[in-house]
Amino acid sequence: MAGIALKKIRKSYGALQVIHDVEIEIESGEFLVLVGPSGCGKSTLLRMIAGLEEISGGELDIDGRMVNLLPPAERNIAMVFQDYALYPHMSVRENMSFGLKMRGGDPREIESRVNQAADILKIEDYLERRPAQLSGGQRQRVAMGRAIVREPAAFLFDEPLSNLDAALRVEMRLEIAKLHRRMKATTVYVTHDQVEAMTLADRIVVMNGGVVEQIGRPLDLYHKPSSLFVARFIGSPTMNTVPAELSRESSAILALGKTIKTDGLDIPGSTPKNVVLGIRPEDLFQCPADEAWFSGELMVAERLGSQTYGYVEVGHSKMLSVEFPRNSEVNVGDVLYLRGEPSRTHMFDASSGKRLAP
Repeated sequence: MAGIALKKIRKSYGALQVIHDVEIEIESGEFLVLVGPSGCGKSTLLRMIAGLEEISGGELDIDGRMVNLLPPAERNIAMVFQDYALYPHMSVRENMSFGLKMRGGDPREIESRVNQAADILKIEDYLERRPAQLSGGQRQRVAMGRAIVREPAAFLFDEPLSNLDAALRVEMRLEIAKLHRRMKATTVYVTHDQVEAMTLADRIVVMNGGVVEQIGRPLDLYHKPSSLFVARFIGSPTMNTVPAELSRESSAILALGKTIKTDGLDIPGSTPKNVVLGIRPEDLFQCPADEAWFSGELMVAERLGSQTYGYVEVGHSKMLSVEFPRNSEVNVGDVLYLRGEPSRTHMFDASSGKRLAP
């Protein structure tokens, strides 16, 4: 397998620049996920790696070779699309072998590769069927099999699970993870679903407006987001963020009309007055009224069996999400008193949105 290097990659459509000097080093065998909201540039970046979009500036290397001007067929990569892109008049076997036949491959070698891929993906029983006779999950397996038989230097996935229902998404997510562990293939995977990103990736690239916000391992992004954007995007439910003012004279923070003592909070000396506090739902807990950072009425309780999430209105139409023990007796309408775990509280600059140390 091959490493992929993106060096100050740019993409423009006329005067409109949509990808801004992206730099990413993808190691051989790594599973890298590009994640972000619609329009952030993740699919455009993937298509540039594939050769389906021209590169406006910068350098793209695959396996140590610059490929900016190479056509897709010469880049030795395989792409799995969102809509499967199968030939409806061909059988599964014919779909999987078509690309190799067009390259003049040896028929016995092609047959061996197709059978091996079918065994890996558990689709041996469907080889003589046509795509219309398959479920969505089975079609996605065929699309993956078509990529596997090519034995490429890298695999590219463009939101491959977005057309599947919730149960199938979970099943196929597991299949993709098992496939990667088995093949150790360099993989670049695009999704807008941060749960997919967190569960599949060795590293995640969070994109926003054509810019890389942060690159890191899933739990590093979760526990130390570099910006408000990453903090709000990674995690489900999202991180609670509360506008606040820092008062060094009284060693306190004023947030939502409440005074929070800064004992236990690590506040750098250069911290500006206007900040944003970030607190994950699992880091808020109930406490006596005189110790509370926030108080409000429980408006919604989501009892999911293994977890209970509550949404508490704490004033000015601000809602905080809280994770309660699964057998919690809280009820809609209860007034709750909440405080955070100081060592797990995040702080961001209100103007720039950047994380304030640590």
